[in-house]
Amino acid sequence: MSEDKTRTSASSVDLEDMVASSDSGARKPAGMPGKILVVTAAVWSLFQLWIASPLPFVLEFGVFNATESRSIHLAFALFLAYMAYPATKGSPRDRIPLQDWVLGLLAALAGAYMFIFYEQLAQRPGAPILQDVIVGVIGILLLLEATRRALGPPLMIVAMVFIAYSLAGPYMPGILSHRGVSVSGLINHQWLTTQGVFGIALGVSTSFVFLFVLFGALLDKAGAGNYFIKVAFSLLGHYKGGPAKAAVVASGMTGLISGSSIANVVTTGTFTVPMMKRVGFSSEKAGAVEVASSVNGQIMPPVMGAAAFLMVEYVGISYVDVIKHAFLPALISYIALVYIVHLEALKANMKGLESSNPPKPLVRKAIGFLGGLLLMMITALVVYYGLGWLKPVLGGATPWVVAAVLAVVYVALLKLGSGYPELELDDPNSPVVTLPQTRPTVMVGLQFILPVVVLVWCLMVERLSPGLSAFWATVFMTFIIVTQRPIKAIFRGQSELAADIKAGFLDLWDGLVTGARNMIGIGIATATAGIIVGAVSQTGVGLVLADVVEILSMGNLMLILLLTAVLSLILGMGLPTTANYIVVSALLAPVIVTLGEQNGLLVPLIAVHLFVFYFGIMADVTPPVGLASFAAAAVSGGDPLRTGFQAFYYSLRTAALPFLFIFNTDLLLIDVTFLQGILIFVVATLAMLIFAAATQGFMLTRNRWYESVLLLLVAFTLFRPGFWMDMIHDPYQSVPPTQFVQALGEMEDDTTLRLQIAGEDAYGDPLTTYMTLPVPEGENGEERLANFGLELLVEDERVIVDMVTFGSQAEKLGFDFDQQIIEVLAPVDRWSKEWMWIPAFGVFALIVLMQRRRRDATATPATA
Repeated sequence: MSEDKTRTSASSVDLEDMVASSDSGARKPAGMPGKILVVTAAVWSLFQLWIASPLPFVLEFGVFNATESRSIHLAFALFLAYMAYPATKGSPRDRIPLQDWVLGLLAALAGAYMFIFYEQLAQRPGAPILQDVIVGVIGILLLLEATRRALGPPLMIVAMVFIAYSLAGPYMPGILSHRGVSVSGLINHQWLTTQGVFGIALGVSTSFVFLFVLFGALLDKAGAGNYFIKVAFSLLGHYKGGPAKAAVVASGMTGLISGSSIANVVTTGTFTVPMMKRVGFSSEKAGAVEVASSVNGQIMPPVMGAAAFLMVEYVGISYVDVIKHAFLPALISYIALVYIVHLEALKANMKGLESSNPPKPLVRKAIGFLGGLLLMMITALVVYYGLGWLKPVLGGATPWVVAAVLAVVYVALLKLGSGYPELELDDPNSPVVTLPQTRPTVMVGLQFILPVVVLVWCLMVERLSPGLSAFWATVFMTFIIVTQRPIKAIFRGQSELAADIKAGFLDLWDGLVTGARNMIGIGIATATAGIIVGAVSQTGVGLVLADVVEILSMGNLMLILLLTAVLSLILGMGLPTTANYIVVSALLAPVIVTLGEQNGLLVPLIAVHLFVFYFGIMADVTPPVGLASFAAAAVSGGDPLRTGFQAFYYSLRTAALPFLFIFNTDLLLIDVTFLQGILIFVVATLAMLIFAAATQGFMLTRNRWYESVLLLLVAFTLFRPGFWMDMIHDPYQSVPPTQFVQALGEMEDDTTLRLQIAGEDAYGDPLTTYMTLPVPEGENGEERLANFGLELLVEDERVIVDMVTFGSQAEKLGFDFDQQIIEVLAPVDRWSKEWMWIPAFGVFALIVLMQRRRRDATATPATA
């Protein structure tokens, strides 16, 4: 027994080291160096809160522009990287060597150079002096070393390759060659402007990401992480394979506030994996379920592993739109994972854990569930419309009234929770685990939902920026973390006011430090990824890559997407989620859009960015380097590679989704009504469950091979009904270009025409592409064309663009002088593509009947 305990404690120490080395730095120095490290981290958090708040503008003090903020942000990240991350595996963990102090201070000074010498640099743009070049060279070298320490060699090597490519342009072979840049030109672009290291990626890290990571750290320190896990177990633990279903839900809730799949695996996995093994999952399958659900946490809005905020900048749409487009695929993916776990439990005839809830008849359960749902809906309506009505009435006093209402609700929830015992942190390796009762578990931590409500309210209703929304949510979270202990103690009659308040401030301090330490890797990653983005913009390598991809794929769009997916996976094996997304989206997202247009597939930019992002995340699962799989194997005691392959198998649905929403953008809720959105959600969820049943080889009973094939076909049809309908009836009819104006006049409002255009690209090479023309307002074709901003010239059956009005919609879409309109495609009246769902459901019903008959005929249950 003591050996088991020793093994368990040793394993937990290894896990803590794994998370620390990947997320927050493995070094924990004692004495004064330790205090300096902790205080610096806390000061960084306070600085980020300061620049996100309205206070600098109210007090007219400490106002920093975007470039200065980024510079200070990077200086903190670099200094802490050298303090918190040892140089090698053999470097001391309990003290900071002298050389790390020197390197850390030098790196911080180089990072802060843009802030310290901002005015002087502004007076000599594009003309760096020797001092600028020396500081820039030192800064880039120290940034690369900090990257190696915090994130491993792969990102550093990729950045070095791009630096070498920038400098060695004239010596490169064939299409890879370019004019090349000088050392001073490289440093000016990468270190002294906002094109390279201090570019959009670092700006997003400074403005948005830090506050969300800090918010998550404070939530966790307040006890929300443990609360989410306990709630999931109390609700789901007693079903077949219940602990695995609870693990999926708990990881989803943790993923809402966590930006790291490895931390998510360890946070929830240390509790959920042993429970899964207890009900019959093998070590590898238990680890794989945890990996699949934790990695899925990164595609779950609102944080999405920091990528959501980068998409706002790169795609040029609002944060609310990013969340809207990303939400449905993430939710479908999670529901499917719960179903996969259910199928695994059915295959092995598993049982759940014993429930400690008093038995209730089914009707009471249903009434309780529906009553709770109705209460939530009524509350949401009252809050939304109530505050909407209050704002015009109260005017400027609204924030104070809302704050007072929030405070009253908060105290009321604490009063409610104080009537139940506090949630304890269980030892998952204890021999008997009784599931917590649902009601007391849910009631005791309802206050943790309030900061999330504040965050969502600020984002979705007030439409504040993500940074300001996270600031107000963090302020409220700070208030909760300090006050929840003393207020609950007063209600319970066990008050030790001074000790409780002190404990609250200690939790707050820990949260500030943890949030900053968790941000070191992200800050470094976004800065180093900026080197790659800077090299792409300085050398034009993106256009070269487009040519290479086009040659390799022979212009086939599916091959282009497959190549992009493989490259995302390969890069993702060594790069953290954020850096991988920045690199691949900078290199390949424009390629897919351009080549898609040339092949007649007009893909929205957000769909391409989500495609790249999904495959970058999949690399956390994929052997041989899937770090999340290694973390889960350390928890479960299973084999890391087998865990990784099993997790990849479970994650096939996540790999299929990007291909589906590229070809059917309805899944991203693009241009759909509310009712259409609900229908798409229901059908897409069914399709994903059918896909899961096909890939798992089990539905009601074990699948025959042809049933799995038919189920895949049904799932494909439900996801992309247009594929079959286009075969039956072409969605467009070809109109001669000379009749373009007439066709435009006959079109209904809010419809689109597709045009095939021949012209030249930016380099004067011939280019044929497709464009979508939204039908402008107007009484007839001529008026609509004028409103659109186009004048056409007809010469011998050829239709040429003669004039494009400056600032018009035509110019924004890319129309230019002397382009020739080759083909006009007008939409035709035809059956809705959704009619193809009927035969798909017919085939599915037939398979269900066959399997039900087979299941009833055999009395022996299926075995795994």
